[in-house]
Amino acid sequence: MVLKNLCDYLDREQIRYTVISHSPAFTAQEIAAASHISGRNLAKTVMVYIDGELAMAVLPASLHVDVEVLGELSGAVHIEMAHEADFRDCFPGCETGAMPPFGNLFGLPVYVARELADDEFIAFNAGSHTELIQMHYHDFERLVQPRVFDFSSLV
Repeated sequence: MVLKNLCDYLDREQIRYTVISHSPAFTAQEIAAASHISGRNLAKTVMVYIDGELAMAVLPASLHVDVEVLGELSGAVHIEMAHEADFRDCFPGCETGAMPPFGNLFGLPVYVARELADDEFIAFNAGSHTELIQMHYHDFERLVQPRVFDFSSLV
């Protein structure tokens, strides 16, 4: 259902996209391998609390969120990673951990790692552990209007 709703939204906004089906995969690296997309181009959504408010940090699958750096760049007083139990019910119809990075559709701020913003395309979970959407990054940015920062690391 999430995939259909997301596709309907993209169609209304006249966005070109591709739906990619793959075998079930749960970690960002597994999804990249199953879908034959570079971990650099596959966006994973990591949920964080920024000053007590839930937010999405979106970055390449091959990288990790540097929480301290994200906190500094966002001007937060307190930042911490969210646990799945904290946000499981925030994304109706989505499998846990497979929510698309469209915080605008869920009333959440979105922070994107510069590495993704520098790419032509972005691919991301479409609400399940078997489907992705791939689209031009500039279209994603126009719809979501994320804040773009250098907050990812290889650690």
